[in-house]
Amino acid sequence: MPRPVPAATATCRVLRHLSRKPTPLPASRIAADLGLARSTTYHLLTAMAAEGFVVHYPEDRTWGVGLEAWEVGQGYTRQEPLARLARLPLARLVDQVGQSAHLAVLHGSDVLYIHEERALGRPPLVTDVGVRLPAHLTASGRAILAGLSRAQVRALFPTAAGFVDRTGEGPRSPSELHRLLAEVRRRGYASEDSEVTPGFASVAIAIRSPANLAAIAVTWEAVAVTNPAGILAALRAAIETVEARLR
Repeated sequence: MPRPVPAATATCRVLRHLSRKPTPLPASRIAADLGLARSTTYHLLTAMAAEGFVVHYPEDRTWGVGLEAWEVGQGYTRQEPLARLARLPLARLVDQVGQSAHLAVLHGSDVLYIHEERALGRPPLVTDVGVRLPAHLTASGRAILAGLSRAQVRALFPTAAGFVDRTGEGPRSPSELHRLLAEVRRRGYASEDSEVTPGFASVAIAIRSPANLAAIAVTWEAVAVTNPAGILAALRAAIETVEARLR
């Protein structure tokens, strides 16, 4: 018979276990893996789902990591270390391409901007530090989302109701978003044009690091750049520098 485990300890074990699995699990499997009573496991999962820390997939009878757990897990990336490590590479990137650049992290279904380097003489952007924007509309958000599993994206955007827009452009359903993210994975970078701010375009590449769900983007007035190949090359080099600093 499973030994009693304090509720707080059991909750932490469940979250840790789910976060290490590639797919959601049935409650019975979670209970067996962790040596918990089934009734206790169901009570824990129900309470955690009510708070957003786990998600129940009724059609599969499984449970996976929820949005609140993702937000807590991203707490580190919103602190100074990531911004500090990326500050110099971003400044060099801006000097090289002559356009503004910013660093963003995933925050639920939004991106949160934690550092911006403004290019001299360029107009102000909406991506000030501390601003949150819908991840599915921004180049940064799309770059990050493309690195998540289909189940994780589905947890963030389960229905069409979550697809807000700013300019009348952008994906309006889970299927449209999945097709867009497939194209991002194929190309190796994300883009948007007038979906955040009319007349402005961006490209972004995700930072590959187990501890971070982050991306760097470059934004410009759409009429000013017709071929972003040079910007993308400089952006890739900046990403490589940041990734090396995070190791």
